[in-house]
Amino acid sequence: QGPISGVNKEIAVLQCHGDCDPLVPLMFGSLTVEKLKSMINPANVTFRTYPGMMHSSCIEEMMDIKQFIDKHLPSVD
Repeated sequence: QGPISGVNKEIAVLQCHGDCDPLVPLMFGSLTVEKLKSMINPANVTFRTYPGMMHSSCIEEMMDIKQFIDKHLPSVD
């Protein structure tokens, strides 16, 4: 599509990856986060890895996602 510009360059991104993922190797996650950092404000890109996690999720990841949502999205009270 087009280049990222304006307010979209300031979007917050959380990328999570297990360090034992057999389907999507951690190297691909690392390359993806570097590409994201070249496209948007790198200070707004967070990359979290989870030791021993395969192609799945874990409680620590879910807690990180909840914190990210609470920080960046408005409350739906």
